[in-house]
Amino acid sequence: MSTVKPFKGIRAPKEIAPKLAALPYDVINSEEARKLAEGNQYSFLHVTKPEIDLEPGIDLYDQKVYNKARENFSSFRKNGWLNQDPEENFYIYKQVMDGREQVGLMCCCSADEYWNDTIKKHELTRADKEEDRLKHVDVINANAGPVFLTYKATSSIDSLIGKAVQEKPEYDFTSPDGIRHVLWVVKDKNFAERITAEFKKIPCLYVADGHHRSAAASRIAKVRREKNPNHTGKEEYNFFLAVLFPHNHLYIMDYNRTVKDLNGNTPEEFMKKVEKSFIVEKTTEKKPSGAKTFGMYMKGQWYKLTAKPGTFNEKDPVESLDVSILQNNLLAPILGIQDPRKDKRIDFIGGIRGMNELEKVVNEGKFAVSFSMFPTSIEQLMSIADNGKIMPPKSTWFEPKLRSGVVIHSLE
Repeated sequence: MSTVKPFKGIRAPKEIAPKLAALPYDVINSEEARKLAEGNQYSFLHVTKPEIDLEPGIDLYDQKVYNKARENFSSFRKNGWLNQDPEENFYIYKQVMDGREQVGLMCCCSADEYWNDTIKKHELTRADKEEDRLKHVDVINANAGPVFLTYKATSSIDSLIGKAVQEKPEYDFTSPDGIRHVLWVVKDKNFAERITAEFKKIPCLYVADGHHRSAAASRIAKVRREKNPNHTGKEEYNFFLAVLFPHNHLYIMDYNRTVKDLNGNTPEEFMKKVEKSFIVEKTTEKKPSGAKTFGMYMKGQWYKLTAKPGTFNEKDPVESLDVSILQNNLLAPILGIQDPRKDKRIDFIGGIRGMNELEKVVNEGKFAVSFSMFPTSIEQLMSIADNGKIMPPKSTWFEPKLRSGVVIHSLE
């Protein structure tokens, strides 16, 4: 049984919303955030990436950064750039990218269901990043960005949402990157009752994107209930902001790898070691055309790597993932990348940046070799979560990204 709850959303007036909505905090660095927010006082990056309003180079975990987030969020509300809806509503959020739509229910989900695995995870979190989001939520007393959840699609939920989006939307704008964002405020009490009942039939939800956000939001619930002698379980801090999409709406892109050196190997030694587990062919193709194949770029040349039979466990949902095959048969044994979550010699490049980025970092001498990946499927993600297993880090890159600041959830 999955809980969905309406809430009193905090959001911008129609004319400000396109200027306020911002990319998630974790897909851009501080320098990129400064450029995106330059000349735009409304940008929600002033709240989610508040270091852009402090001295360059400041430690991102400095208390000054969190204090600035609180100050900016308070200022946005005092200026009337963000106002809270008087009643609890559900919201429907549609994104359109390259003609493809994904339509989801924006609501609050239960922190308790995160802890009891009704909301299933497929990635580990990093303690420092989780602590960062915990502090951010705590100081602004709100969920600034939604968690991206998915569920196995049902015709009944599709029908309810399909009818709701026949009404006139509250927002309809296109962001500078060409992605269209449409938001409906659903005040109909009959819809609320029916959608709540339908989700009670859904056995579980899956975290698609936002593991650190969901972990932090669920931890804050524990912290606050321990401090509240009158805790009832109905307080807003027991719930976190999310957008729930049916699984068949989602698009997962490749999440590629690049490594700074060959771990002491000459190019010739490296290639000989790679050939033990992979069939290696020179190619002009940059992207792999199917699972169990990889693109590799080194010294101005692309190669196609095909995993040899018997080099991985086909029956294991994790070990048979392309990211696992590359990690276990090449990155770890040959390049010495034992823990890709912590090793500074490896970097990850989302497919949205394209193959040119993989070539660029090698051609500039910053990295020695790049690998292009075949995307993980949503079915693989759900299977791994259902089996209580964990994917290797950076296995999925979802597009389009949910914007922060479209609707905000207050913890009061």
